[in-house]
Amino acid sequence: MNTRLTAEERKLYQDVETIRDLLHRVRTVAIVGLSDKKERASNFVGSYLKSEGYDIIPVNPNLSEVFGEKSYPDLKSIPGPVDVVDIFRRPDEIMPIVQQAIEIKAKAIWMQLQIVNRDAAKLAKDNGLIVIMDKCMKIEHGRYIGTLHWAGMNTEIVTAKKIGRLI
Repeated sequence: MNTRLTAEERKLYQDVETIRDLLHRVRTVAIVGLSDKKERASNFVGSYLKSEGYDIIPVNPNLSEVFGEKSYPDLKSIPGPVDVVDIFRRPDEIMPIVQQAIEIKAKAIWMQLQIVNRDAAKLAKDNGLIVIMDKCMKIEHGRYIGTLHWAGMNTEIVTAKKIGRLI
């Protein structure tokens, strides 16, 4: 498995049922570090999530908009509720983002692949947020809700029926 997390941490921060449930329940995703450059992972993930019906809120102080959506300089500037804060920032930049996510009463923190900050994850969990760490939201959506499983991913689901998104 290509992760920096221990087996115990994978149970805490990469639980399959938690990921499935979260992807089915959430609607609004604030993407911290969303880029307007199409070759960037954040742009690819944001574009995919938007195409799958999620409301995307760009959080990037250097941009005025991405995907036709107003970009905000930080989480506290977002005027409405946020379900998931999807983070594309270096691990050493995560703690202030988590602190803001707690302030705005986000439901979950999602740290993308190779992004691990144990202290920030613990703070978020201790404040009642769901934490997913070192996973890609696009890949997990494709695996459990989208069409990635048609290409052979092990979803642990046996069905002949496409799984739809519940809102």
